[in-house]
Amino acid sequence: MTIRLKNFWESAKQEFRRVNWPNWNETRSLTLVVIVFSVGTALFLGVLDFVFTYLLQVFFLS
Repeated sequence: MTIRLKNFWESAKQEFRRVNWPNWNETRSLTLVVIVFSVGTALFLGVLDFVFTYLLQVFFLS
């Protein structure tokens, strides 16, 4: 069991050395893309929620 665990950690370290990590500018721009997409999705779902709530009130509670 310990030999398998040691082999796993060694191969994991080798894989981390091969990873092409993004630089600071790439990280910042991709983070901005994620934030903008998240806010846009939240706004879209909020508008849908408002519209469906309004329609339900108009058709079923009037």
